[in-house]
Amino acid sequence: MNELSTMNYKERFLRYVTFDTRSDEASDSVPSPSGQRIFAQSLVKELEALGLADVSLDDNCYLTATLPANVPEPVPVIGFIAHLDTSPDLSGANVRPRVLTYDGGDVTLNSEEPVVLSPAMFPELLDYTGQEIVVTDGRTLLGADDKAGIAAIISAIDYLKQHPAVKHGKIRIAFTPDEEIGRGADCFDVQAFGCDFAYTVDGGALGELEYENFNAASADIIFKGLNVHPGTAKDKMINASLLALEFVARIPAAERPEHTQDREGFYHLTALSGTVEEASLSYIIRDHSAERFEQRKNLLTTLAADMNRQHPGSVRLELRDQYRNMREVIESNKAIVDLAHQAMTAVGVKPIIKPIRGGTDGARLSFMGLPCPNIFTGGLNFHGRYEFLPIPSLEKSMLTIVKIAELLPAFNFNR
Repeated sequence: MNELSTMNYKERFLRYVTFDTRSDEASDSVPSPSGQRIFAQSLVKELEALGLADVSLDDNCYLTATLPANVPEPVPVIGFIAHLDTSPDLSGANVRPRVLTYDGGDVTLNSEEPVVLSPAMFPELLDYTGQEIVVTDGRTLLGADDKAGIAAIISAIDYLKQHPAVKHGKIRIAFTPDEEIGRGADCFDVQAFGCDFAYTVDGGALGELEYENFNAASADIIFKGLNVHPGTAKDKMINASLLALEFVARIPAAERPEHTQDREGFYHLTALSGTVEEASLSYIIRDHSAERFEQRKNLLTTLAADMNRQHPGSVRLELRDQYRNMREVIESNKAIVDLAHQAMTAVGVKPIIKPIRGGTDGARLSFMGLPCPNIFTGGLNFHGRYEFLPIPSLEKSMLTIVKIAELLPAFNFNR
């Protein structure tokens, strides 16, 4: 057999993270870096080796494939979705994963810098004592977000191929580009995907089951100043950088990400630059409540208007909505959450239903006509050098996908 068709979920994951697929918000190309397409082309070969039907990689780097049904009666068509890219927050090049059995203490990821993964900083690490985990070398992220999702999906499909006694309907899978920079659903053809509903496999710790996420917007605020020689600047100079600092000072300090949790929203300053002549701020705005979300955007609009009254023409605000809370859609399709809940319980996983303090492709896809809750991959500490993946959690993610497919033919959606 082809070696690509004989790997297990662990081997797949360790192979996948060697591909550099870091997305790039500054790029206008699709996908944003070429590494995503190289990875997708490798996955095409793997899916073909597994004998899947309709394997397709389109011009926008959306990879789809089909596992045909092995039951005669009509069954809803289900999809499983993960994303190819990794976060631009930290390098995804030359990832060197290390597999170890966690003994309950500190883990030195890099002795030179030094970088230590410690339960003192990450107490949840102790939950995985005695388990095999994959860690970084302290220089890059790991890429479990979302290569663990891809490994779980393909391994689940592989399992179903090898166990034809497990009856299931038609299953579609999709791997999308540039999710980390908010473009993962931009060119997704929901009609061509042809599913009644789907799940993104893009969650974190063991048992996470999510159908509620932030409403999200981004804001760029540009400040125009007036530069005059400081020796003759009295009553003339307008310092754009100071205007920017004044704007920041008027945002509630308690409503920054580092001070919020659960369903509390925030304003997050992601970038700033400036001179006397011109300065800029970039924010992301998040809230689970649609009403509070609008209030947050209105605050920025009000602040910009106030400053323009003081200094006419000095502030330009550019607000852009990014995605909405998928709960609006999933509430009327709650049975698909119940199906995932039942599947997790059946494979020995305690479901943890909580709001996502972020977003997924599924949020946008839900509003595009494809209801799409999110299930766990098992990874923790995404987007940074302290990211790690417990291998038993990855296995449970794979088994949850298998069980969803197995339960679907007999599932009562009208209960």
